[in-house]
Amino acid sequence: MPQHILRERYPISPKPMVSQESHLTATLLTSILAAVLGSLQIGYHTGNVNAPAKIIEEFFNHTWRARHNQSMSDHSLTLLWSLSVSIKDFGALLGSLGVKYLADSYGRRNSILIVNCLSVAGACLMSASKASESFEILILGRLLFGLFCGLVMSLNPLYIQEMSPTNLRGAFATLNQVSFATGILVGMVAGLETALGTEHHWAMMLSLSLIPALGQYLVLPFCPKSPRYLLINQGEEKKAKDALLRLRGSTDGVLAELEEMKEEAGHTQTGVTIHEFFRKHRYKQPIIIVLVINLGSQLSGFNAIINYSTKMFQAKFDEAKYLTLGVGAVNVTFTLVAFFLMERAGRRRLLLTGFISIAVCNLLMTIVDSVLHLVPELRSLQVLLVFCLISAYELGPGPISWFIAAELFDQPGRPIAMAFTSMLNWGGKFVLALLFPPLLKICGAYVYLLFMTVALFAFIFTFIRLPETKGRTFDDITEEFRGAEGILLHNKTGFNTFT
Repeated sequence: MPQHILRERYPISPKPMVSQESHLTATLLTSILAAVLGSLQIGYHTGNVNAPAKIIEEFFNHTWRARHNQSMSDHSLTLLWSLSVSIKDFGALLGSLGVKYLADSYGRRNSILIVNCLSVAGACLMSASKASESFEILILGRLLFGLFCGLVMSLNPLYIQEMSPTNLRGAFATLNQVSFATGILVGMVAGLETALGTEHHWAMMLSLSLIPALGQYLVLPFCPKSPRYLLINQGEEKKAKDALLRLRGSTDGVLAELEEMKEEAGHTQTGVTIHEFFRKHRYKQPIIIVLVINLGSQLSGFNAIINYSTKMFQAKFDEAKYLTLGVGAVNVTFTLVAFFLMERAGRRRLLLTGFISIAVCNLLMTIVDSVLHLVPELRSLQVLLVFCLISAYELGPGPISWFIAAELFDQPGRPIAMAFTSMLNWGGKFVLALLFPPLLKICGAYVYLLFMTVALFAFIFTFIRLPETKGRTFDDITEEFRGAEGILLHNKTGFNTFT
């Protein structure tokens, strides 16, 4: 819809007083929980492949031997397993490219339902690979599941943020990360030899993500569509009002929320191309902020610790797999802590606390790793530092990096910004997975100093550039960037960015 038509339909008026306190309703909670079933699936397939890796590698070798009457070389087997693991991240990078088209064409809720079929197809292929004696089917299944990952980890925060009231927006967006971390822990448990990570049951283990996938199909279709999408993108004011009434449970504040959406519609145009997104002046600062926060989160060491924690612990402890479960448990615990703190402490404070804590942990990891051969007793301290680093990541950078773009951009720019976020996150994971092993060989313990430097840079940039978004409407936040060279640390309503 052209910008002048939007302004005629929704003329810009003085800022309405949007209700600051909206209560949780059953419809809102059901909608959000149904949406985050997607991130639960992603977490599950992130955590379930490490423990049974040797068993699945043996399946690869057995399949190769049945075809060619000879075993696969160790080098080829390692390469094939690495491809099987990393193909998910590559698929996620590709999937990110489709976020804008789906979100704008089919809406936020319907897009989540559409891409869920990729998860179903991927899980079916992965679990069928054993019966069909084809490792290619397993790899194809992980590629399809990767496409799902790239799409849903952007669509979920987009849907949740546009559904949630201002005073609960950040906390509910954090539930996406809570679900993801919970999926990782469930996947770690399922992958144990004492559970399903055995020669006979690993294929069934790979199929269990079908349970939340089918659960989403049973619940999400009956949840409301995004009111913002209905009003700003579709011009359907009555449908938007009906959706808001279902989500809020009463008429209190609904009219004020509608007026705030109309004001945002009056400030923006409905369509922004990717070229325009990177050219528009008002998007310049938010793009840089999203770039630094996301790369700072992904390249500050967390993913290296998560990916290699089992190997790290195996070198020093007999029961490494159970320490790895401890990593998963700490991961879940501190995403829950972030959930409860998000609307109290705010995004800035949690990000700053997280980044500086990660930097300190990386510095201490360097020191401990350097002297570990002299003082073997310090290995317990190393485990504690791993847990502390994971805690710091999940306290702020982990969850916030996935949804901050949805708060910094207006309605037309939001889908592209979320696609950009997904590409940065999955791209960062992919690059770190490739670079960490050779960097560890070259730099040894000093590799953590590189992570420390990234975390410190992200801390400084966040301190200088990121405005607080807690308790503010989308239009109020994006107004700071319209026509301004930088970010106003104290906006015209007297809101202090540093509080």
